[in-house]
Amino acid sequence: MFTRLVLALALVLTAACATAQTESKPVQQRDPFYWLGEINKATLVINTDQGLLDKSMAPRLAAGLAKVLEAGAQPGARRPSTVISFEPLLIKAAGEDVTLLHAGRSSQDMHATYRSAILRDKLLELADQLNQTSATLVALAGRHAATIVPNYTNGVAAQPNSYGHYLLGQAAGLLRDAQRIREAYVRIDRSPMGTTVLNGTSWPLDRERMARYLGFEALVENAYDAAQISSMDQPVEVASIVASIALRTGNFVEDVMTQYAQSRPWILLEEGGGNTYVSSAMPQKRNPGLLNDTRSDASTALTLAMGPLLQTHNITPGMSDPKDVKQNSAMVDSGIAALKRWDRVLKALVISPDRALEELNSDWTASQELADLLMRKYKLPFRDGHHFASEVVAHAKTHGIKPLDFPYAEARRIYAEAQKDSKYGTELPMSEAEFRAALDPVAIVNSRATIGGPQPAEMARMLKDAGARLAEQDAWIKTRRLHIQQALDGLDRQFDVIVSSAAQQAAN
Repeated sequence: MFTRLVLALALVLTAACATAQTESKPVQQRDPFYWLGEINKATLVINTDQGLLDKSMAPRLAAGLAKVLEAGAQPGARRPSTVISFEPLLIKAAGEDVTLLHAGRSSQDMHATYRSAILRDKLLELADQLNQTSATLVALAGRHAATIVPNYTNGVAAQPNSYGHYLLGQAAGLLRDAQRIREAYVRIDRSPMGTTVLNGTSWPLDRERMARYLGFEALVENAYDAAQISSMDQPVEVASIVASIALRTGNFVEDVMTQYAQSRPWILLEEGGGNTYVSSAMPQKRNPGLLNDTRSDASTALTLAMGPLLQTHNITPGMSDPKDVKQNSAMVDSGIAALKRWDRVLKALVISPDRALEELNSDWTASQELADLLMRKYKLPFRDGHHFASEVVAHAKTHGIKPLDFPYAEARRIYAEAQKDSKYGTELPMSEAEFRAALDPVAIVNSRATIGGPQPAEMARMLKDAGARLAEQDAWIKTRRLHIQQALDGLDRQFDVIVSSAAQQAAN
């Protein structure tokens, strides 16, 4: 029953990941030029309705703005990214009157607005790829829920575990990164427009309506904060998320590499497809190029994530150092690249359950269970049991004895020696069958009883929960993208009405 549930869930998650990749489309080129256009559209619509702009003038100015945007949409066209370079195009297309749109505005709040809008889009791209990589992790965990492998601490084989359980642990870390993205998104999804430089304006601008047209959920309320403080905070916060993802990616790769370096690893990359390559000098080598590239991508992401922190250090509020759109977009893109490559690694892994079990049975990673069983069932203090187990391991390593071959009689002798001064007696209380079961990696994993353990019932529960969380995250991404698009579509409809009236005036 458990196996069928795991396989079914794995298929569902794999299909969901494939669907997400199919449905995920690149966001329209929403660069600074695009957002300057949207800000000007919203200003024209709102200020005309409020009487801050002469209604008779609005159609002509709207037609000029539409002309500038149409020209900028042509292949290879110039797309200015600053107010100072954008405005001359407007003046050329609509005359000097078009600068009336600048009522109560500054390049400070306009640039802060498009920076937030672009970073908001980038966060959703990062969230999307994070969810796809997480889905691949969880699907792989479902397929290997019953695959028992060594886990390592301090670089040394420590305990037997389900490989699926290990992968769900990795997915749990990515889930926290997904939570960080959602939390950061709330703080970034706020409109600075209408705050001008740092203390607002005497023009009675409708900041709330401006925010709604541009797809923002709320305002950056304090006018000083808008362009001087929060616009510096945002790239730093996003950098911390990218850094976390990069560190996680690198940690996973290094964990695989520790096993990969062995002469008979239980985990490898499938050959072909750019996953591995042959050494130019040593014919026997199959170098794990994909792992190396993934680690390199993670290091690049970490390097770029340090940029906003260093650029924000020791500058006065509002300086432009950490705000560069291209640099901050490249930083997020580097995190996306690392996640994409990690996804490829997961899909290329070849795991040998038999070889993993062989390695477990060649070492003493199950020895803690001896101490646990003696305490749990026979009430022997843990340190006494730990001392006995340690003596068993020391004897075994000295004489080259593997766990499944250790003589029960020798275990009894060692126990009597270890307990010679103990009030708990010198007779080993566990039977030979219990002794053997305590050293069986599969039995140990399946008998775990704590919440969050690798036992079949808990694995089924956690896989189901992971699938639900991935679905929630996917729904959140889609909802946020839809909210932005619907807001911008609504603005376009209002703006197009004014542009149409200009055409009608020209026809009459």
